[in-house]
Amino acid sequence: MRKLRNSELNRVTTGEYKKIPKKPLVVVLDNIRSCHNIGSVFRTCDALLVEAIYLCGFTATPPNKDIHKTALDAEDSVEWHYFEKTEMAVTRLRNEGYMVYAVEQTENSIMLPDFSPKKNENIALVFGNEVKGVQQKVVDLCHGAIEIPQYGTKHSFNISVSVGIVLWDIFNKRTNENT
Repeated sequence: MRKLRNSELNRVTTGEYKKIPKKPLVVVLDNIRSCHNIGSVFRTCDALLVEAIYLCGFTATPPNKDIHKTALDAEDSVEWHYFEKTEMAVTRLRNEGYMVYAVEQTENSIMLPDFSPKKNENIALVFGNEVKGVQQKVVDLCHGAIEIPQYGTKHSFNISVSVGIVLWDIFNKRTNENT
């Protein structure tokens, strides 16, 4: 087994990437304080063809050297929008026909393995602050909540890890529904 060189990965340019059809999936970041987490989310969204990222509240926006440090130019390829209040972003998405889910531990949350997105359904996922999670007033606006099962002594993942877990799961479910 030989590790592939970067030149063998058949990467597309940013211009080519922007022309590739995206998944009907929007990631909403609710007051994320770490620019490194934000950059990691950009990179994951680029890899999984997410339609857009909505940066809300005090979540930093590009251009930002600390976002760039982990995004590695994904902040240029992934479409993003800024909203002063997360509630504005969620309301807009609902009005545009998205099913909006908080990724949060709530009463009656759907465990991620049990979440079955409807075929061709537009989905928005709200990920919350590193300490406080998704604001309750934002949870109240969502259609539901998705929870990542956890079995250890800690009951939270880093936000960028949560984004990776949930997007990968939904990407796979969506990809498999077309086969």
